[in-house]
Parts: sequence; structure tokens; C-alpha cells
Amino acid sequence: FDRCAREQARCQPEWPAQLRIILTLALRMTSPPIRRALISVSDKLGLAAFAQGLTAAGVDLYSTGGTRAYLETEGMAVKDVAAYTGFPEMLDGRVKTLHPKIHGGILARHDRPDDLAAIAAHGIVTFELVVVNLYPFEATVARPDTTFAEAVEQIDIGGPSLIRAACKNHAFITVATDSAQYSRILEQVQSQGCTTPELRRELAQAAFERTAAYDRSIADYFASPAEENRLLRTRLHVDLRRGQVLRYGENPHQPAALYASPDTCVDANLIAAQQLSGKELSYNNLLDLDSALAIVRSLSLPACVVIKHNNPCGAAQHEILATATRRALEGDPLSAFGSVLGLNRVLDRATAEVLAEPGLFVEAIVAADYEPAALEILTSRPKWKSNVRLMKAGPVEPLKPGLSLRQIEGGWLAQQSDVETDPESDWKVVTRREPTAHEWDDLRFAWTLVRHVKSNAITLAAQGALLGAGAGQMSRVDSVEIALKKAGARANGAVLASDAFFPFFDSIDQAAAAGVATIIQPGGSKRDDEVIAACDKHELAMVFTGRRHFKH
Repeated sequence: FDRCAREQARCQPEWPAQLRIILTLALRMTSPPIRRALISVSDKLGLAAFAQGLTAAGVDLYSTGGTRAYLETEGMAVKDVAAYTGFPEMLDGRVKTLHPKIHGGILARHDRPDDLAAIAAHGIVTFELVVVNLYPFEATVARPDTTFAEAVEQIDIGGPSLIRAACKNHAFITVATDSAQYSRILEQVQSQGCTTPELRRELAQAAFERTAAYDRSIADYFASPAEENRLLRTRLHVDLRRGQVLRYGENPHQPAALYASPDTCVDANLIAAQQLSGKELSYNNLLDLDSALAIVRSLSLPACVVIKHNNPCGAAQHEILATATRRALEGDPLSAFGSVLGLNRVLDRATAEVLAEPGLFVEAIVAADYEPAALEILTSRPKWKSNVRLMKAGPVEPLKPGLSLRQIEGGWLAQQSDVETDPESDWKVVTRREPTAHEWDDLRFAWTLVRHVKSNAITLAAQGALLGAGAGQMSRVDSVEIALKKAGARANGAVLASDAFFPFFDSIDQAAAAGVATIIQPGGSKRDDEVIAACDKHELAMVFTGRRHFKH
């Protein structure tokens, strides 16, 4: 039967009439003609055109109060559900479609004579199409001023019941829960009078996904406010929808895809970003772009960051974005080749001129937006031209704390995201020498960056620019050595940030030998006194923040 349905759908007009009739009859044996549609929707997007198309195809429309009134204003004849059931809507609309004459007409199996006889005996007609979307519970509870009572009234009862009934009987019934599905349904109804079994099963699966997500949002809202930490609930539900199948993952032999969560439009992010130019984004591009966006959103001045293998190899902030970009690229020019860039402002013409200078190759850029002149330069002038992936993220604002998830074998780790600014009132100068005013500015910058570098993490900075980073080393001494090597002579007079305490004073001696002037770190080591004494010996200033920022 499924094969007959597919063959019927692709019949050509010149095919023998007998063959077309046989295939049509075979399809009708598993796909009853759509004679009646039950429509009850909260969101009217696309409904008028859909309903008009159904009416033109000879489908009778049945509907509830609000939807019926809307369709009638659009000039369509609609049968009132209350008039059909003989039972009026009641309890302020809480009871509308919860009636045997509705659910009997949806659940009756069209290949069972006893089912058809049973509904006929009670004057019940069949509904071959059910069009339902649910009360806007998620949108209601997203408003900060929504009361609990208001939220409860947006819990749909009849809608999920209709959807589940139609899905259970999807062998005969078509269910639409999203306006994006209307065109495919209407096309099949208009061309063959019914829908295919394949489409009905696909729509049923999508409908169950919708009701599952709907119930999850209600359960999450009902989580007890008395819980010690509402962020870490007893049960955690992750609702993701596949947005894009990628060419491959971290390596060519790994299949990969990009999935989106329902709240992707809350803040600037790569899921909701618009790609303006360039090749298809890769798995690794997305990881690096996400890291770039996370760093520049934590900087208040115009800023640029250069990412390589998920770590910053250059970063700078300045009142002028083009200056910040040039200084970020100068942080580690060798590593900047083939890098990913992030900017927290509109990428202007002057910044594009910096990026178009010879010798630079960039894989991808994410920025708040692009001036038209800058877009023209980036896609036409450098050697990479239209190959560079240009992502428009929208306004780049600081993130609010939320839940961060990470998968391990057999489960997930959850924690509050590390995005809050550390209170400087907790910072303490622990050495004889105090940092200068300029050093304080660089300390804040280096401390902001170090939390984004893989542990053990070291950052060296001066005048609002990253000079060198040591990342992901098993020994903190090694991270210090790498950062100093990257900075070279520029380390003289720079500040150094460490994401965790120094267990020994050997790193202090290294930094002092390179000319580092000031150090910022959490403190908390058993040998803090020895570390402080080493700083005093070399006349370095040191600040303890009291907070660690590991990033594994």
C-alpha cells in the first residue's frame, strides 16, 4: 500500500487511466479522503489561507468559539463544535472539545466496521484532519510579571487530548500542530483528496514532540520554589531540535549535527546568528566562534579576540574597534593565521581594512553586525574573499548566569555558568607594592580573559591587549613559560593572571626574570606566604581575588 501511494503520487497524465485509478483506490484503502477538519488553534498564523484551501477542496470545517469566530470573519463557513455536540462551551472555555462526539470521530478506525457502526449509532461523524496548537504557556511564563494563577490558566487540556487522539489513530487521521506543516498537507489534499501514510506518521511524531516539550515546560515551571537551588532541579529535561547537519565533526570520520534549544533567541548566539557570507560552518568553527563570542561579550569596550583551537591567542579592547582588532592580531601573529575572530561591536570599514591587509588568513568572524562597506571589503578584497564565514550575531551583551551542561559517558554534568563578574571589593593587595592605576586596568583585563583559557591558564597583558597565553598544561610552571615565550620582550612591565593559585614560588621567579610587574591570582595555597615573599623580593605587586576560574 505504501508503494502504491508513492506511485500514485508520481503518476503522469499520459499514464493509462486504469493504472491511475487502481493506484488511487489502493491509496484510499489506507488513506481515507479528508472530508472534515476539526480546527482549534491559539496561534492563527497561516490559518486563513490553509482553511480557505481546505474549503476549496471540499473539506467541511468544524471549530471552537475563538477559532470559529476568526474563520467566519475571513469569510468561511464553519460548523460550530458546540452546535454539533449539543453541549455548550463552559467554565470560561475550559471545556470545549472534551466530548465523545469529538473524540469518537477522531479515534474510530476506518477499517473496522464495528467502529464505524458504533459511531454511526450515536450520530458521530469522522474527522480526518485535526488542526491544533496549544495555549501559549511557555510565552506566558517567560514574562517576569506573570502570576502563578495566570500561568495555570494557560495549561491546555483539550488541545493535548485532541492531539494524542489523532496521533494514536494516525493510520487514518492527519494532525497538524504547526503552521509550517499547512502547505504540505494542503498540497496532498488538493492533489489526491487525502494524505499519505508517510506524512501522517511524520506529523504524529512531530505532534508528540510538541506535547512532550509542552508538558516539560509545565513541569519545570511547577518545580518547587522552596528547593534549595532551583537551578539544579531534581529532574532535568533537555529539549533540542536538530538545526543543521554538519559535514563532519572534529574529524572527517565523525558524523555531526547542530541542535538548537527553545530559547536560542534570548541572547546573541551562534544558533540564532545569520551567516552573511562564506563556506559552510564546520563543527570546529562553531566551537571556536562560540568561545570568541563568550570572551568579547565579557568586555565592555570595543573588543576583538583571536581564537585558535578554542583558546584566545590574541585579544584587545580600545575605544576604536579597528585599533583593538590590530592589537589583537599582533598578540600572536603566527597563531592568528587560520584563526576565528570575535568582535562585540558593528564591524566597520576601518576594521575591515585592518583585516584585509596582506598576509592574514581568517576562517570565520562573528560580530554584532557589519557595515555594508565592511562587508564588501571582506568578501572581495582579501585572498580569502567569499570563503570567510561571516556571522551576524546581533547586539552582544553580557550573559546572565544560567545552567551549563557537559556530557560524560552515561550522563551529564551540570553547573552554573561562570559568567558573573568577580566583586573587586573582595580583592586584596597582599604585597608591599601596590599596583599603579594603569596596572589595575590591565589586571582587570587579564583577569577577565584568564577564565576563558583552558586550565592551567596564564594570561599576560599590557595596555588592554593580550601578549601571551599559556593554556591546558599539566604544570602551571609550563603555562607560565609558554605565556612568557609568546610575549617575549613585551612581558617587561606587563601583568600576569593565573586562573588558580601558585603552589610554589618558582613561577614568580620566572615572571620576575621576564620583567612582569604585577600578578593577579585567587590565592589560597598552603605556600601563599612564600609566594608573597617572592613577589616582595622582586618588588612585584600581587592581588588575591579569592575566586578560582578553572576551565577544563
